[in-house]
Amino acid sequence: MAQARGRRIAAVVVVVAVAAVVAAVLLWPERHPRAASAPPPSSAPPSPSASPTKQLPYPFFTPGTCLDHPQLSKVITRAEERPCSGPHDGEAIADVVLPEGLTSDLQIGRALRDLCKDPLAARTAAQGGGGPYYGFPLGPYLQYYKQGMRDATCTMTVSNRQDGRKLTGSLR
Repeated sequence: MAQARGRRIAAVVVVVAVAAVVAAVLLWPERHPRAASAPPPSSAPPSPSASPTKQLPYPFFTPGTCLDHPQLSKVITRAEERPCSGPHDGEAIADVVLPEGLTSDLQIGRALRDLCKDPLAARTAAQGGGGPYYGFPLGPYLQYYKQGMRDATCTMTVSNRQDGRKLTGSLR
């Protein structure tokens, strides 16, 4: 009885530790983030809606774009678009806008996972096997969020570790 309780406690500790590591990996800042371009003068407040030409100081991709990311590939230092016909880490499956009122990188990470949950479930179901599939949300760190940058990208991968399995074509 005590042994079973000890195992349960150990399992909970492992799950919490893994969750902390995943959160740290997803929220780790890039070494050399690109500077944000100055917005054009306007009397209206900046819109958080996404567009393919949007210049952001963090990785942002439109749905259908295939990519490699340094947390999944050792050979690159920043997220890069890749042809979907060759090996790549993941594919952008949805663009989302973070809600207002978040006050920490941890809250941003949680909001990203929540916003990407439904698109990930739908795209996973559409694949008809071949998984497992993982969500890999990309969005702003708190410093950019505080500047009004709310755009984020939901991506789907077939690995959750560096130099793991690659996608070799477009997702369905």
